[in-house]
Amino acid sequence: MSELTHLRNHLIAAQTLRKSRDDYRARRVRHVRGPCAVAIAVAFTALATAFWAIPVAGAATTTVNLATASSYAVLAGSTITNTGSSVISGNIGLSPGTAITGFPPGVQSSGVTQVANDPALTAKSDLTKAYLDTAGRTPFVAESGNLGGMTLVSGVYNSASSLSLTGTLTLNGGGDPSSVFIFQAGSTFVAATGSRVVLENGAQACHVFWQVGSSATLGTTSQFSGTLMALTSITLNTGADVSGRVLARNGAVTLDDNVITEPTCAAAVVGTTTTTAASSATSTTTTSKSTTTTSSTAPSKSTTTTTSAHTTTSAPTTASTTSTTSVTTSTTSPVTTTSGVTTTSAPTTTTTTAVIPSGPPATGFGGTAGSGGLPRMPLILGSLSLATLSGGFALRERRRNRRARFDGSADQTRGS
Repeated sequence: MSELTHLRNHLIAAQTLRKSRDDYRARRVRHVRGPCAVAIAVAFTALATAFWAIPVAGAATTTVNLATASSYAVLAGSTITNTGSSVISGNIGLSPGTAITGFPPGVQSSGVTQVANDPALTAKSDLTKAYLDTAGRTPFVAESGNLGGMTLVSGVYNSASSLSLTGTLTLNGGGDPSSVFIFQAGSTFVAATGSRVVLENGAQACHVFWQVGSSATLGTTSQFSGTLMALTSITLNTGADVSGRVLARNGAVTLDDNVITEPTCAAAVVGTTTTTAASSATSTTTTSKSTTTTSSTAPSKSTTTTTSAHTTTSAPTTASTTSTTSVTTSTTSPVTTTSGVTTTSAPTTTTTTAVIPSGPPATGFGGTAGSGGLPRMPLILGSLSLATLSGGFALRERRRNRRARFDGSADQTRGS
């Protein structure tokens, strides 16, 4: 009997030990699961915040309206000074200052010069509006320091302090000739010697705008693109060329053997196909001209009879399709008959022009297609959902731990 009692006590002790181990492991798991769930919830919340904070370069970025200032290649507030054989293509304007020096040797190849008159005053007013519009564009991507070596898509890029350019900055239009690039510098902008702004894939200088909070300097032999608008002054060092505009609101524009060309926006035309054939089934305008001349000569006398018939038929036809393609066909069929010999010539020329509708590109982070290349909203909602589930799980584990501690305290009380 004592052996049975001993065996029973041993089994009870083993079961108690096993239960204690299981309870210990369960408590450890519960204690670990709760903090882990809290950490996961915090992580997903931070991830959602990060996705929300992703900068958007150019959601529906539109061009800047320069109004009358758009016709000016050079516009300043105090003075315009030139050294060397600079060539300016576009209007030159100055207001309220009156001193323009260095022309010649500088040359204005096109446009007119307006000094302290109504057109110059209006252009300066329009420049101020355009400058403020450019400075206030949002949302933007935060940039600082050197833009050299970057390839950027359409959008707004902002620096709270200064911007610089050393090397090459490439602006990619994403296949959209209406893509707009805006750069905002809180203080100065300096382009180093030999620096370049390269436009590719449809980007155009007429849609690139630089807003500078104080003064701008373009280094020697630099190649710059876009409209440069500075609050104070703009200096172009020797050999710096600009495909765009140099517009200083209050200060001076200083030139030194530079070439400045006012930009023009090219039409959005992909290509032209010309086909010549002997006949055409579809025509918009058809012109037929027939001339017949008969000559008869006898041995005794000469008699010449000429009959001329001129017929013009016009049948305009207009066809409209959703692909915005226009087709123009002209057919000219002169017919000449001489001494029983008939020659017919029917050349047909067809010209097809395909026009790309203006609009945002379909893809590209920071492009005008939408809020950037990443689907931010699904990521944000997904992260918040996971954070909510993790938080709920952590709360449930906390309640379980409290209940387990309460049950343990009750068992100890009953045991005692």
